[in-house]
Amino acid sequence: MSALPASDVRQEEEEGAAAAAPEQADTQLMYKIERPVYDEAFIRSQLLHRKESSITFRQRLAQKFRCSAKAAVLSFLPILTWLPAYPVKQYLFQDVVSGLSTGVVQLPQGLAYAMLAAVPPVYGLYSSFYPVLLYTFFGTSRHISVGTFAVISLMIGGVAVREAPDSMFLLPANGSNVSTILDVEARDARRVQVAVVLTTLVGIIQFIFGLLRFGFVAIYLTEPLVRGFTTAAAVHVVVSQLKYLLGVKTQRFSGPLSAIYSVNAVFSDITSTNITTLILGLVCLVFLYIIKDLNERFKKKLPIPIPGEIIVVIVSTGVSYGLSLSDSYSVDVVGKIPTGLLPPSVPEFSLLPNLITDSFTVAIVGFSMGMSLAKTFALKHNYSVDGNQELIALGLCNFISSFFKTFAITCSMSRSLVQESTGGKTQIAGLLASLVVLLVVVAIGFVFQPLPQTALAAIIMVNLLGMFKQFRDIPTLWRTSKIELAIWLVAFIASVLLGLDYGLLVAVTFAILTVIYRTQSPKSSVLGYVPGTGMYCDVDEYEEAVECERIKIFHSNSSIYFANSDLYVNALKEKTGVNPERLQASRKARKKQKQKENGSQKSPPKIRIDGMKEGVTHEVLSYDHMAEEEQRNGQLADRHNESDSEEVVFFVPLGSVHSIILDWTSATFIDSVGAKAIKQVIKEYAAVDVRVVIAGCSRILVSELDTLKFFTGIMTPEMMFPTVHDAMLYCQHSPPTRCHNQ
Repeated sequence: MSALPASDVRQEEEEGAAAAAPEQADTQLMYKIERPVYDEAFIRSQLLHRKESSITFRQRLAQKFRCSAKAAVLSFLPILTWLPAYPVKQYLFQDVVSGLSTGVVQLPQGLAYAMLAAVPPVYGLYSSFYPVLLYTFFGTSRHISVGTFAVISLMIGGVAVREAPDSMFLLPANGSNVSTILDVEARDARRVQVAVVLTTLVGIIQFIFGLLRFGFVAIYLTEPLVRGFTTAAAVHVVVSQLKYLLGVKTQRFSGPLSAIYSVNAVFSDITSTNITTLILGLVCLVFLYIIKDLNERFKKKLPIPIPGEIIVVIVSTGVSYGLSLSDSYSVDVVGKIPTGLLPPSVPEFSLLPNLITDSFTVAIVGFSMGMSLAKTFALKHNYSVDGNQELIALGLCNFISSFFKTFAITCSMSRSLVQESTGGKTQIAGLLASLVVLLVVVAIGFVFQPLPQTALAAIIMVNLLGMFKQFRDIPTLWRTSKIELAIWLVAFIASVLLGLDYGLLVAVTFAILTVIYRTQSPKSSVLGYVPGTGMYCDVDEYEEAVECERIKIFHSNSSIYFANSDLYVNALKEKTGVNPERLQASRKARKKQKQKENGSQKSPPKIRIDGMKEGVTHEVLSYDHMAEEEQRNGQLADRHNESDSEEVVFFVPLGSVHSIILDWTSATFIDSVGAKAIKQVIKEYAAVDVRVVIAGCSRILVSELDTLKFFTGIMTPEMMFPTVHDAMLYCQHSPPTRCHNQ
């Protein structure tokens, strides 16, 4: 590629701008600025002066924490900001319809997700009432439906099964062919205790994180990670429900490879499948799928979605009761549902030490899912949600509710879509949904005792269809981002094989490693000038970009810190083709050659030059021809001459480049290691008469450089410029003074 002569840059720019102006004046906005070339020293002395603040540190601290009691109360109880101005005539009817519709969906889901949490179904109803009621007062989202959710319920169930396995509750059998029997009541009571203590701890963690303004923690669960993780959770959920769908009796597994063990256990005992249970489950499954498809296809025409779940619950309960499926056909049913609410009680905190790690996982996953959905609805309906207040709200919902025997909750995507699509405007809809559940718990809970568990399994499986559609992410990510695809696949595979807790840990660790990889593998390029535009682009990518004569512009799209400073320096030398170590070797070889010429009248010996790679040698002619070769910047001659007396040296001939511009427009930070590496490479280039200047620094980065004492010694503010164009013009018209004899 030909280089643009230095004298032509400004001329080309002016001519291009002048030619383009008449044609584009009517269609494009134009700006024209004429100013001197600025460097950092001029900017500091003439252009920018820092504001002198008269406020003391104590005053700033007082301002930061000064807030009125009213503002604190309104922040803690968001309901007080919108309830007094609630437009009854406009919103109430829609909220009532939405609340009743959501409550009808919440009831069967509460019963079903309790099975995932490994607790009796009635505790799913408790978890669908208390937290929803509390969120109405403390939450900032108007549309999400909090309560039981498949992924969180499954995570809780895994912990409950681990801490209270069936083997702990085997009793010796009396007068039976079986040596032991399972004490189901004792096992369920223990698992309820584990779930309640875990929920208490989750609430405490979320509440403290909210007070400490840690709402940002959700950003570490990137979208591909969450989608891969939830898809894996859907696999776990389906596997866990196979035994209920088939009516086989197998134990529940937890921990690494639990999904494989569960599938193996179900298929090992598949010959004992209860045909009645299987037929009923498949009928419910097909019916729910059809209803879900109809709701999706005709969602614009239907005033409210068809409540397929409650229809299945009512019909299957009636069939079970009428045909005595439990007694006559051994179909497993929900069983006893106590009427009324339980009095509050203190959780069994002796279980707490074993649950700390799990509680952090559940707390972060629950908040991340709730916050992502809340942001989606807030963006759609043009309002804002406070991440820190959401943490506080979820924390209070979990903590307070745990004293009433609930398990951890978050928002449900399916119920939230129902609440929003049926016209819900505020959390009044959520409040009414919780009252629907309360009515069932207090008055008619006993009606659902004959409900077959296979119907609940069908409800759970159909509600996971949306998660399985996330497999469509794979071809999309393959086309757009291989790294994000790797995150998705690692999150999915690790969570399926290792379990949701260890899988999430592996996925987050891998996601962080990809960030490190990206900073250590940035894209580097040499920029060229686009005539008439003031723009500088990659010369390898754009044919309009032309390198300026004897000046190299190096760009790397990363910051400079301890992990990539060496890589940055190596890329600089490789891309520009100017290696100071080789140039130094070249200078020494030439000096030595000159001394030999002065001390001997013989023909000067030839010099053999070893290149970068071992085993590759390049020969050049004697010193008389070096000046001609030096015009080939950074390249080695390939001419071969024979000589009996060769001297081996390592060097690259001195080139014609006199200035290198480091484009730092992409750099956001630099640490002390990076600053030292840059100063060192500037010294190395200065030793071979190549000037290095820096361009495009943000003011924040300049402040960091001041803090690191960067502008000392060989590096001065006069060597830093606000734009690449400033640096280019300076380098063109102020060539460096050569301080070494050649």
